[in-house]
Amino acid sequence: MPRTRLRNTERARSDISKYKHAYEEVKRGTSIRRAAEMHNINRMSLLRYIRKRDEMGANHDEDSISMGYVAHNKVFSKEQEEELSKYIIRCADIYFGLATKEVRKLAFELTTKYNIKRPATWVENNMAGEEWFRSFMNRNPSLSVRVAQATSLSRATSFNKTNVEAFYDNLQTVLDRHTYEPQDIYNVDETGVTTVQRPDKVVARRGIRQVGAVTSAERGTLVTVACAVNALGNAIPPFFTFLRDRYHDHFVRDGPVGSIGTANPSGWMQDESFLLFLEHFIKFSNASLTHKVLLVLDNHSSHIHINTLDFCKENGITLLSFPPHCSHKLQPLDRSVFGPLKKAINTACDGWMRSHPGKTMSIYHIPGIIKTAMPHGLRSRCRIGALIDYLYRIFILITVM
Repeated sequence: MPRTRLRNTERARSDISKYKHAYEEVKRGTSIRRAAEMHNINRMSLLRYIRKRDEMGANHDEDSISMGYVAHNKVFSKEQEEELSKYIIRCADIYFGLATKEVRKLAFELTTKYNIKRPATWVENNMAGEEWFRSFMNRNPSLSVRVAQATSLSRATSFNKTNVEAFYDNLQTVLDRHTYEPQDIYNVDETGVTTVQRPDKVVARRGIRQVGAVTSAERGTLVTVACAVNALGNAIPPFFTFLRDRYHDHFVRDGPVGSIGTANPSGWMQDESFLLFLEHFIKFSNASLTHKVLLVLDNHSSHIHINTLDFCKENGITLLSFPPHCSHKLQPLDRSVFGPLKKAINTACDGWMRSHPGKTMSIYHIPGIIKTAMPHGLRSRCRIGALIDYLYRIFILITVM
């Protein structure tokens, strides 16, 4: 199998501009040997450059003269590979990325369509070779082989200009109707936390094929955490939803100060659970009919239930929903907060497992772990900055339009 040739010397790597300056010295009367020594280039290479340039005559392009090794067995030209690279990137941008074998098949089909000379092995396998693909990736550093995340068709097609403009039109209508201070604009979302963490990286002996880290079980139990943050970066205490039939106050005994919870058989936010969260939200946001509060959220069924809408109307809470299947792009908490928070929670879980050897983590330990993780994840200035900027720009820019 061919390999990339490694040069043992620096010959044929000189800058072409050195040959141009040496050529001018020779034309002014300097000997070839002396001009080559002045510009630190090979004398015979300079002689070949002079002959090439003299043979081409006065009407020639100096940049077209090349010295040293020129690849002679490339299938595609540089311009053709650039177009192929742009096509591959475009396919990935529209969620139809090409696998490595599909790229090799596409390269073979291009040589067939445009009658380009190709190796015989391409014809035998009906695709380009693995060595060509590796070289192609090396020549195009903007490309890389990535693991694609599963994205539903609805999510891929719903985030478009029309839906986003409709959301901002609704936002402007709401802001024109009421005057909201930055501390009165909130974003709420839920995330799931399990009792089985993803361990952090550890330092281990070099050469070991597999390094293990202890977790409490093979599969964890889910606890849903609802967080609300305003445009100033202030967060209300979290609201927990436990996978239990009945809720008791001791579930959140070790949680952040002011946090409460509920329980249901699914462990996810439901209609009754979200009403309890709104009561919890009013306590810390001071929402009322005389003090309006804007709550930006996704269009989950529990968020748009009739009882929820009536409760918000009676208590001065204005609900603004993101377009369907667009929260992965528009939801500030998803974009800037939950990622660092999840990482901090995993680190806190690792610390809990080391502090309690031989014990199994349960859902009742999750509030205490989140209490430890919140100062490092949710309230970190470097992480919350994107959320503050996003929500505050909504308040400032749209109100002055």
